[in-house]
Amino acid sequence: MIYFVGAGPGAPDLITVRGARLLAEADVVVYAGSLVNPELLELCKAGCEVHDSSGMTLEQIVAVLVAADACGKTCVRLHTGDPALYGAHGEQMEELDARDIAYEVVPGVSSLFGATAALRAELTVPGVSQSVIITRMEGRTPVPERERLRGMAAHGCALVLFLSAGLLEGAQHELLQGGYDPSTPAALVVRASWPDEAVHRCTVSTLAACAREHDVTRTALVLVGEFLDARGERSRLYDAGFSHGFRGTTAEEDDRSGKGRVLSC
Repeated sequence: MIYFVGAGPGAPDLITVRGARLLAEADVVVYAGSLVNPELLELCKAGCEVHDSSGMTLEQIVAVLVAADACGKTCVRLHTGDPALYGAHGEQMEELDARDIAYEVVPGVSSLFGATAALRAELTVPGVSQSVIITRMEGRTPVPERERLRGMAAHGCALVLFLSAGLLEGAQHELLQGGYDPSTPAALVVRASWPDEAVHRCTVSTLAACAREHDVTRTALVLVGEFLDARGERSRLYDAGFSHGFRGTTAEEDDRSGKGRVLSC
């Protein structure tokens, strides 16, 4: 079996339990060497065949996966974060599908959530932001016309840019032209969850200058939106005046059901 495994954002203990188990059992591992924390490879068993995909082409990666399958070996393709976000595992799965080779996908903790944890931020603040756009600035790799950054910015909600740390002059221009106020809070989170993690707060109008000041050119996420500074409304989930299937609207109702009791030690 071939497993596409999300390695998490960087910290080796942020891989999932399932991902760690599969990595320990693997006979062959192909990992994204430029992004995956090499400490994770310490989980591999003795004799495991390890390949760094940072210098490999799609054809070379697929050849390793196919060869492992032909030999009846367990193979882990280790992607950074969660494979579903800019992981390029779709094209690998297509190649395996064409060969009728079985595989599974094991999700991981995205660097997006590593970044929001570093910022101590909630992306969906009641009354402030209930939607999140995940996108990137167009560079050498194009984006569909309907998904250009200026159009995405027009929504004014929480926005996260992947793969854009080296394109912030253009990104800043597009965000402003798309409708974000220049004073809208923004942040650069470099190598979220790694030992050298760095957080740089700024505004939309100072994104590029902030990146220059701190020499941020890669391995960083850009987060934009009022959620970064906002204190929103209380959520209805824990509002005493809002009933739902697990709680009444009064303390008396909860006491009768046993839901409102506090255990003491």
